[in-house]
Amino acid sequence: MKKGDVIGGYCLISEPTNANGGKCMWAFAEKDGDQYFIKRFLEPKRPRDDAADSPSVRIRRQLSKEFEDRHRTIMKRLRPDARGGGNLVLATDFFHEGSTYYKVTERIDTSSLEKPQALEPRHKMVLLKTLGNSLKQLHDIEIVHGDLKPLNVLVQKRDGAAFHTAKLIDFDDSYVSGSPPEPDDVAGDSVYGAPEWRRYMQRDGSAGPEHLTCAVDVFALGLMTHVYLTGELPHHDKRYGSPADAVNAGEQLDLDTRLSDEMLDLLRRMTARAPGGRPRMDGFLKALSDPKVCALQHRRPSTAKAASPAARPAPAAKPASATKPAPAPATGKPASPRTSRIKTNLASTPRPRTTTPPPEPIRPAAAADAKSAPAPATPPPAPAPPAPDTSAERPSRVRINLGDRRPRPGSS
Repeated sequence: MKKGDVIGGYCLISEPTNANGGKCMWAFAEKDGDQYFIKRFLEPKRPRDDAADSPSVRIRRQLSKEFEDRHRTIMKRLRPDARGGGNLVLATDFFHEGSTYYKVTERIDTSSLEKPQALEPRHKMVLLKTLGNSLKQLHDIEIVHGDLKPLNVLVQKRDGAAFHTAKLIDFDDSYVSGSPPEPDDVAGDSVYGAPEWRRYMQRDGSAGPEHLTCAVDVFALGLMTHVYLTGELPHHDKRYGSPADAVNAGEQLDLDTRLSDEMLDLLRRMTARAPGGRPRMDGFLKALSDPKVCALQHRRPSTAKAASPAARPAPAAKPASATKPAPAPATGKPASPRTSRIKTNLASTPRPRTTTPPPEPIRPAAAADAKSAPAPATPPPAPAPPAPDTSAERPSRVRINLGDRRPRPGSS
């Protein structure tokens, strides 16, 4: 396959390449004055009709028959002239030459808008609706695209048109819902693959062919919608190789909180682990009825919605060194009150304490009878002169519960 070759009546006008072609080579070609896009499949290889019968030839013939049947079934269901099919780039020819298969589509401008996220909300809404309508056409006839990703969607704007539209291309990996090829023959991109698709590919037994339905495309569309609105995929734990692997492990994808509440809810449902929990295309299109749904909102950091007082976390406790000591709880009589002989001005009123120091441990030497206490070795210092008072002051021997007060020097 090289420039100038004629294959099936199509003359190649460009050098074949494998760029973004997966298991294919492709080039541009001409036939009867029109230009086309022609793709050469690298596998499977069709045995010659006169090949000697053998187990390996029988297996190759079976694989080739399944390959042909799948492509012809899709082509029969997806007609280029079908109503509303203007944004589906469908195959116009499928044939084999020798042992190699070829598929042909019309040639279209392959340029695509690089940053759909830069569009205004109304333009984003129209873009997503055209893509959603294309997928709805497929799903209405029970066809799964099978390899939905930005590379297979051309975002274009025709001359004189007001809005960009999405053209859906590459139906080589499409299949009837619930009837995918064997895991070894299934193609697709693991980044946009659905959780059940990943489990089917890994043959872990929890997902059979009947689980690969149109909901596979809905999961991929949810991821693509996030890309078109924000410029990147939802984040997930880096331990997992793809969003689907994270979801299969029970993780929740980290959606951009600038998205509207309606869009966050829609994308959360589209990327659910269970296929039955994802909306159908009617629900997707209905959610896009207002451009505000596609607008980004610059919220306060780390909040998707204003938190209610009950939902706000309690303030962190300050370290003990930064807080004032709490007042001691009021109690009754101390367990073992101390007694002492002191001079007290009974007419004066004690000053209130501002703080309560910790209680002093009771000394075992505290006497029950103050009379037996020995005299101090040195005379105590003279007490401070009392405040002037007209009443006569006389010493009095009384028992007073000092509580946690520290005794004055000289007391016993």
